[in-house]
Amino acid sequence: MNLPTLSRYLPSPLADWRPRLPGLLLVGLLAAASLWLAGGRWAQAHGVSALTLSILGGIVVGNSVYAGMAGLCEAGVGFAKHWLLRAGIVLYGLRLTFQDIGQVGPAGVAIDVLVVASTFGLACWLGTRVFKLQRDTAMLIGAGSAICGAAAVMAAGPVVRGRASAVTVAVSTVVVFGTLAMFLYPALYRFGLDHGWLAMDARQFGVYTGATVHEVAQVVAAGRAVGEAAADTAVITKMVRVMLLAPFLVLLSAALSRQAPQAGGGRAPIMVPWFAFGFVVVAGLNSLHLLPGSLHAALLQLDTILLAMAMAALGLATQVSALREAGLKPLLLAACLFAWLVIGGGAIHRGVTMLG
Repeated sequence: MNLPTLSRYLPSPLADWRPRLPGLLLVGLLAAASLWLAGGRWAQAHGVSALTLSILGGIVVGNSVYAGMAGLCEAGVGFAKHWLLRAGIVLYGLRLTFQDIGQVGPAGVAIDVLVVASTFGLACWLGTRVFKLQRDTAMLIGAGSAICGAAAVMAAGPVVRGRASAVTVAVSTVVVFGTLAMFLYPALYRFGLDHGWLAMDARQFGVYTGATVHEVAQVVAAGRAVGEAAADTAVITKMVRVMLLAPFLVLLSAALSRQAPQAGGGRAPIMVPWFAFGFVVVAGLNSLHLLPGSLHAALLQLDTILLAMAMAALGLATQVSALREAGLKPLLLAACLFAWLVIGGGAIHRGVTMLG
């Protein structure tokens, strides 16, 4: 039997990848464009991340020319939404170290925990009881507002079995209100100083900013607008808040499994988000500072690329008609959560600081 005949019966790794290549190429091009735009002066000044630009680019292409190539690209787009997302969340741990916790102290950790728990709980209650939204939409908006914006929405999506449209709606709310926060927080700081009612110094305001603003990029932009001291503590506090993503996903998965009994009458098995544990392991390894600086920087860039590709894939799978059908209710829920982050988050910060 000659080699060509043998190749018919032997599994080929390339054969498995060949159907995915067109879709991966498409999301890769969208991610590359978003990374280039995110590096521009305007995007950096306004805290617009590559993830946000990727999903917007995916939506534009997905609702215009993608219909003619969907059959060819479907396998690769699906791979990006599933596996590249999870790999990106694991590598996201390279942005954190356990030493970050020590820098903000017990008070900073307590503020983060209370903000995350109260914001997500409020999202679930308001979303399902008051605004009558589907549970996945309410939970995803809550996750994005409570923890770390688009990355949290993407990470929670598989746990809540969120629809692509629900994920996109949640990411959109992060963009809207996170962008608003970048301008509101520095204005609040200056107004408070001018009128003598701000009971925080720049460092404390940085903790407040990091504990309540949605995206890391938005935290950086808001903190820098106040000053270097505020920016430093804001980023550290935000990183500790991001670190809460892993236990949040595990607890959420356990809670949902109890609420979803199997057909036989027992509880549904807990869907353990393995990538959450990978996230913690990578953060732990990063805390040891074993990686050379150049390799660490390269892996961070790879992580951004993977997440950008996943976001582009999500945008391609989202139809604008589904966003229109969602209506104003998701935006109203996000507005309520934003008000809670600004006012309630400030009250939490004040209370914990006074007790400490």
